[in-house]
Amino acid sequence: MRDAEILIAGAGAIGSVAGGMLHAAGHRVTLLGRRAHLDAIARDGLRITGLLGARTIRGLALADNPAALDRRFDVILCTVKPYDTAAIADAIQDRLADSGVIVSLQNGLGNIEALAARFGLRRVLGGRVIFGAEIERPGAVHVTVFADPVAIGPAPSLHGALCAELEARAASIASAIASAGIATVACADIMPVIWSKLLYNVALNPLGALFELSYGELADDPALRAIMDDVIAEAFAVARKLAIALPFADDREYRDVFYGKLVPATRDHRPTMLYDLRNRGRTDIDALNGKIVELAEASGLSAPVNRVLVRQIHAAERKAAASGSRK
Repeated sequence: MRDAEILIAGAGAIGSVAGGMLHAAGHRVTLLGRRAHLDAIARDGLRITGLLGARTIRGLALADNPAALDRRFDVILCTVKPYDTAAIADAIQDRLADSGVIVSLQNGLGNIEALAARFGLRRVLGGRVIFGAEIERPGAVHVTVFADPVAIGPAPSLHGALCAELEARAASIASAIASAGIATVACADIMPVIWSKLLYNVALNPLGALFELSYGELADDPALRAIMDDVIAEAFAVARKLAIALPFADDREYRDVFYGKLVPATRDHRPTMLYDLRNRGRTDIDALNGKIVELAEASGLSAPVNRVLVRQIHAAERKAAASGSRK
């Protein structure tokens, strides 16, 4: 990894933090992102503040268009929204080295499969990010919460015999990110880890976006807490039907961790889905609660509470787009 060329495909808040910290640790990093953000970085450096410390990072390679990328990369960290996964994969398909690997550090389900369709399973790893950050202004990112280490690994249900090879790649990448100051671990099966975060996201993100509440405020409201309980129960039933090896005996045990550890650690955080509604008019609901509904139907189950939340967020997206808030 020391000599690797690294591309951050989607230099929003999370991507900027990961890329900036890796560059500060001596790695060669290119950020691919929006022009206003990159112009500010080119002028003043990338400013990172918050829970990982304060620093200004200069000397990053920058590109606001995939066509401007002038090299092939050994490692690509994919941090775009799930609805942009296929498009970014198409745009950078020839920018990944033959022996390189692309890591999905995204919310929701379906990202690994979408990347594998373009790059092949041998060159794709999954990941889970459960720290929060926000772009305070172009060129400046603030880390607001860090609940658990980043996790990277293969998915045996998808990768099969490739897992041993990919576990070694995951360990190398995880070690590099951890050495850069972002706690990161490698795992043998990323799917239970992704699903554990999915349970967290499907409960908190849509309700937080719809009611404009923090995670702690959601948990404090008895009616909203009851809805979250139902959302989690439906999602857990789907995970069990699909034989996902979640580290919880049942949804009640997960809720004990959810309300006892995860929500308190992120109590004042508001979901990025709320930011997306206000600023983009589009969210990642289809990769979260929408996937629960889709998988439930395919498995002979039902997920009516998740379905209602999907419909409500879609309605909020239409309203936001019509009001001109989409940017």
